[in-house]
Amino acid sequence: MAINILRFSHQGLTRWGVVRNGAITPVPGDFSTTADFIRANSVASLSALSGETIAEAAVKWLSPVTANQQFVCQGANYRQHMVESGMDPDAKTFNMIFTKAQSCICPADSDLVKPAHVRFLDYEIELGLVMKRDVTGKVAVTDADLPGFIAGLVIVNDYSARDIQIPQMQFYKGKSYRTFGPVGPYLCLLEPKDFSLLKRLDLKLTVNGQVRQQDSTANLVYGPAETLTELSGVQDLYTGDLIATGTPAGCALSIPSPAKQKIGALLPEAVKWRAFMKVQAGRPQYLKGGDVVEARIASADGTIDLGLQRNRVVEERA
Repeated sequence: MAINILRFSHQGLTRWGVVRNGAITPVPGDFSTTADFIRANSVASLSALSGETIAEAAVKWLSPVTANQQFVCQGANYRQHMVESGMDPDAKTFNMIFTKAQSCICPADSDLVKPAHVRFLDYEIELGLVMKRDVTGKVAVTDADLPGFIAGLVIVNDYSARDIQIPQMQFYKGKSYRTFGPVGPYLCLLEPKDFSLLKRLDLKLTVNGQVRQQDSTANLVYGPAETLTELSGVQDLYTGDLIATGTPAGCALSIPSPAKQKIGALLPEAVKWRAFMKVQAGRPQYLKGGDVVEARIASADGTIDLGLQRNRVVEERA
């Protein structure tokens, strides 16, 4: 059965623990990285763990993915998000891959700092996969193989500065400001029988209580096995590394229709981007100081529940 793990700080110590009904059972041992924790502990041994408990409310959350791990991301990977982005999900032309800076990784309840020069701050709820083993060569991965490659799941929010990402064509810069990558609260470790739920997880993101994004992993275009197969032919992945699998429709960003994009391509760069910025300025969905973003991912039967991620937007002082 899937089990939730929390990395936390309590009384000056950083520890890992099993979460059950709002109480944490600390895991014996010192694990400085996510890779160290995964290598040293099995779901079976953690499920059998007993002993003293600490109230979850008494601890400070930390990210269950430590900042040494790679942060790889997929873009435009839900059917409706591709449609609203002017792409055909059935064409499956390419799997969009990019990375975020590891330094943007932060706890699930962190304040989201909106840089003073950023106008269009966007949200993106995503299911994160945490690697179980190293992959240093090309492999062909099937759905049946996934328990050998994936240790567990986390909630990720791929916050994005659209006025940096789009006009400057800078995915890395636009998505890597510090606090732009909250992870957790829980690392949900899976047993083989839990993997069938990977294609039936519900994602929901709200801003100030209003639903902005809601979808199911059933609508992923490139599934985890397909993506791992492709990534293994490109780069090395290591135990504890994080792969964010894309976000559903409903972001604040408004992408011009394919027809408008063709027209825009004929315009001088300055004119094209001036028009783009004008359209975005009319979108009230972009985040501002004081907004509260909440994200949840769970299976309908509650077997998998990745917890609640909650971020308050704070304006950076110029």
